[in-house]
Amino acid sequence: MDKKAVTMDKIVNLCKLRGIIYPGSEIYGGMGNTWDYGPVGVEVKNNIKRAWWKKFVQESENSFGVDAAILMNARVWDASGHTASFSDPKMDCKECKTRQRADNLIENHSKGKVNPDKLTQEEMQAYIDEHKVACPNCGKFNWTPIRNFNLMFQTSRGVTDESTNVIYLRPETAQGEFVNFLNVQRTTRAKVPFGIAQVGKAFRNEITPGNFIFRTIEFEQMEHQWFCKEGTDGEWYEYYKKSAKDFLLALGFKEEHLRYHDHDKLAHYAKAACDIQYLFPIGWSELNGIHNRTDYDLSRHQEYSGKAMGYLDPFTNERYIPYVIEYSIGADRLMLATLCEAYDEQELEGGDTRVVMHFHPAIAAYKVAVLPLQKNLGEKAKEIYKQLAKYFMVTYDEAGSIGKRYRRQDEIGTPYCVTIDFDTLENGTVTLRDRDTMEQVRMSVEEVISYVNEKILL
Repeated sequence: MDKKAVTMDKIVNLCKLRGIIYPGSEIYGGMGNTWDYGPVGVEVKNNIKRAWWKKFVQESENSFGVDAAILMNARVWDASGHTASFSDPKMDCKECKTRQRADNLIENHSKGKVNPDKLTQEEMQAYIDEHKVACPNCGKFNWTPIRNFNLMFQTSRGVTDESTNVIYLRPETAQGEFVNFLNVQRTTRAKVPFGIAQVGKAFRNEITPGNFIFRTIEFEQMEHQWFCKEGTDGEWYEYYKKSAKDFLLALGFKEEHLRYHDHDKLAHYAKAACDIQYLFPIGWSELNGIHNRTDYDLSRHQEYSGKAMGYLDPFTNERYIPYVIEYSIGADRLMLATLCEAYDEQELEGGDTRVVMHFHPAIAAYKVAVLPLQKNLGEKAKEIYKQLAKYFMVTYDEAGSIGKRYRRQDEIGTPYCVTIDFDTLENGTVTLRDRDTMEQVRMSVEEVISYVNEKILL
């Protein structure tokens, strides 16, 4: 299918129709920028997270996982720099009262020809004023001056107003890995280089005009911090650039839909930074980032906590603060990219069209759908369903014609359908249908288990 034919509206509509993703708090009129994952979506997202963990923790010889607290000591965010500088340049439209990011306004107005990352706040203001960049919501040009808005959600801890202390919902998961560097190194006896990984929720007070789950105020990050010795950091940076892309290719992404994008403007602590961009329906946009963060993070936490964050090399007796190579990818953004990459519309013989999601079998919500040819075969079909469900996620459907049931499974990306017919009662064999080729083969239930288990490996 032509990539241009995949639109965000098609993805959103399919997600709601088939229980992949729903609008948040929908019965109350919704809440902007929030989404709930349905029965199919939660399985796909969990499978994406499992696949990432398998690649970067399970299969990595020297990587370890943590699950750090969402609420952290406020000094963590002083050390990381978030309380001082974690903000976006935003403007309010005086006509329609919407708030927009100044950098996004410039990028959209110039159709990508002007990179706002290279502009100061004063230069962004001058560009918007000179070109009379209009509000994308109402079309008027009547802005407040650019102001910086902190993206962190602030709350308080304490039972009375007098005793409350300010704390924050974490805007990223990375600090949980940094503050646990000493704990992980000590308890695992890990030797540098080694990694710490985490999958968890983060929160940012984003002002975003739609784009579904591309950028939301509540999201999940999958982050891997690789601690290494200065001088080896360049090699590890290149390694994780390649590994991050290889992971996407293994999930089924096409090479031509991915590209590297080196940062034009580096953070003050960064030695190198690169995004892997994906060709979303909204255009080329960041999917994940790889950063050489030098020894900045551990040095800052050493300074602010007073705890020595150095590593003693057991071979050289040298003590140093490790450099960090960070690989960060949003689970929700990867979910959206996976949906866009998998979506297909195919014309069939007779003029019919089917929508099919070509998920890698490891990512699909259900690996097999059990379909009795007729309802009076339901008892045998449910027996086989229970047998298969011991090995992988299975769904069951007996409503409507077999053709309609195939189409429903195609739309949620189920790679295999098992049809139970009267021959099943006679000899125990079933028909296995392949989602992508629509070819059907006859095999025993034991052969189905073996066949599917092999296909769902990533």
